[in-house]
Amino acid sequence: MVSWLLLPFSGVYGFILTIRNWLYDNNLFKSVQPETYTLSVGNLTVGGTGKTPMIEFLIERQRLISGVFPGQTGEDQAELTLATLSRGYGRQTRGFRIATGSDTAATIGDEPLQLYRKFKASARVCVGERRVAAIQQLEEHHPETQLILLDDAFQHRAVRPHLNLLLMDYNRPFYNDYPFPAGRLRERRRGAYRADAVIVTKTPLDLSVSEQHRIADQIGRYTQPDAPVFFAGLHYGRPVSFRTSSDDTRQRTTAPSSALPEHVRLVSGLANADPLERYVRQHFTLVEHHRFADHYAYSRADVTQLISHCHPGEAILTTEKDWVKLAALLTPAEQNTLPFFYLPIAVQFLPGSDTAFERFLGQTVDLRSQR
Repeated sequence: MVSWLLLPFSGVYGFILTIRNWLYDNNLFKSVQPETYTLSVGNLTVGGTGKTPMIEFLIERQRLISGVFPGQTGEDQAELTLATLSRGYGRQTRGFRIATGSDTAATIGDEPLQLYRKFKASARVCVGERRVAAIQQLEEHHPETQLILLDDAFQHRAVRPHLNLLLMDYNRPFYNDYPFPAGRLRERRRGAYRADAVIVTKTPLDLSVSEQHRIADQIGRYTQPDAPVFFAGLHYGRPVSFRTSSDDTRQRTTAPSSALPEHVRLVSGLANADPLERYVRQHFTLVEHHRFADHYAYSRADVTQLISHCHPGEAILTTEKDWVKLAALLTPAEQNTLPFFYLPIAVQFLPGSDTAFERFLGQTVDLRSQR
């Protein structure tokens, strides 16, 4: 909801960002396009639009194309040609880091840790708040890298990616929103013009074609005339018990796991947990939703309190992003005995968008990222 009293401040904030973008667009602020092909996944809105699931989708797609499958240790990555780079929001370290088996959410951030545990055999996971310097260090240490996925870099104008994917939450369209603080936009709507393609995320999987056209027309008012618009929802997988967790999540999601009780306590540290809560309400009996701030750093006291609230016949259900932090606070015995589960999610493109997006990537990324 827009706070009308704050609109003047939004105008000032938006104007400042417009000047900043103008300075980059006119080469008065330096912008670098790396030698290595870079693909940026970002948004205009503060809060979650599904960037991490989209990064995972792109990693999985590239894994299938390149034929890199699980089996490496994570330390033996000499042949990897794919890398991800984010600033590592919420970490307690600074500078450029390449994830290893000894890293935690405190050293690289929760989402990079999630990516590393799932895809360490397929992609080199890196963090660095100064993206230009981080890319240069990555290229220096691993010149075999052919494709870098930039996570949340749409407003990081110092890097000029080869391909800009803009995500928009179906539930929070940027064309109806305003810049901070009256709204949730990081910059004015016209910033969408930098996008090479727009992906509407978290859409209902049965969204009608006519509604897709209506949304695309609204988006098209702010994008380049030839920028395609794709639609994707989220597919929730089978809940996985902490006790069956291993380093390879693709194996975990298909491995037998303990039966999940019907009554669940949902734990989430997300920018927008409403879609997740709706799904849980539809498929389970939700006892209570314990909401925490996005990227929340859980403590042992938080875990102890959650356990004390959980009654017999109830389970604690959380997200993958929260799992990597909560599991680290449990002893091995607790992981094997307490009813903790996480809910895997994956991007699922709607019919029509699936083939169109694959064709789009084939014409852009696949042809140009090869040296």
